[in-house]
Amino acid sequence: MDGFEIAVFEGDGIGPEVMRPTVELLTALARGHGRYALNFETLPAGAGHYREHGVSLPGDALARARRADAILLSAMGLPEVRYPDGTEISPQIELRMELGLYAGVRPVFQFGQSCPIARFGGDQRPVDFVIVRESTEGLFYSHGKGEVIDDSEARETLRITRATSEKLFDFAFDLARQRKADGRGAGVVHCVDKANVFQAFAFFRRIFRERAEAFPDIRAEAAYVDATAMWLVEKPQVFDVLVTENMFGDILSDLGAAMMGGLGLAPSADIGERNAVFQPCHGSAPDIAGQGRANPIAMVLSAAMMLDWLGRTRGQEAMRADALRIHEAVREVVTSGGPLTPDLGGTASTGEVVAAVRDAALAAVAA
Repeated sequence: MDGFEIAVFEGDGIGPEVMRPTVELLTALARGHGRYALNFETLPAGAGHYREHGVSLPGDALARARRADAILLSAMGLPEVRYPDGTEISPQIELRMELGLYAGVRPVFQFGQSCPIARFGGDQRPVDFVIVRESTEGLFYSHGKGEVIDDSEARETLRITRATSEKLFDFAFDLARQRKADGRGAGVVHCVDKANVFQAFAFFRRIFRERAEAFPDIRAEAAYVDATAMWLVEKPQVFDVLVTENMFGDILSDLGAAMMGGLGLAPSADIGERNAVFQPCHGSAPDIAGQGRANPIAMVLSAAMMLDWLGRTRGQEAMRADALRIHEAVREVVTSGGPLTPDLGGTASTGEVVAAVRDAALAAVAA
């Protein structure tokens, strides 16, 4: 039986509340069939750790995370705890930079639940697309290195390199090919940029066109980010995989979360050549921390993404099967009306939701 080391960052606010039952779910699922084992190591990081120790991501924790097979990270940051430059504590960004996690993967799909964004044009096909956000460059390149000059102007630098962009586009085309093979996508990649205004984005789009030639079975399209934002509201069904710069991806992925029904349902991954981090898209929500009301579904679905990635990269079909079981168990819980947390109109606690997902997933194992 193969064993896998998982680094766990519980985070701040509601972070530990959604992480701990998720780890219990993963442990129960692995033990249910005994085909692989998961060994979890909880590591320190976050705003709370910074407040107490003056460091947000200890060097030893980073080193241990680097050696792990995968990294599970919960919500990080507290509004009142900030770096001297006034920005919030964000170890998740440090991890992306340190580990070279260039591909931010933000799936957007609906289980059939109500969505706050209306569907236009009578297209009732399910929404199912993925935003691939470059996560180490773009406008985030100067994170922690911006400058305010004489209290009269501020500067941040956008950076796009050929080396990272080529890896990013290859990742996006490979993902589209994979989704097409799985019956989830039409085999289309849209490059989302602002190439009509900025030379950096014209360069970005040129590299996209070059890399598209290596994937003749996948259709390559390009769109400006402002038009894409409109189309995501008007006709999201036309999209399969969207690949974009860091800041644009940050903004569009939250729009995607709204299409899903809220950040409490939105999972994500940041993937590099060796390491990968899996985390919910939502923040630490300190206003409800400790109340047992936090929606754990985004954390649970991020854990399912971890299993799928490990299964694909380590040749573990049992892990991929468990990822699907979790996904379908969440679908069953959400579409059956519960138990759900208050943000989705229910009255259930965080633990009750995860327990329902666990029971449904384990039932699928037994079947």
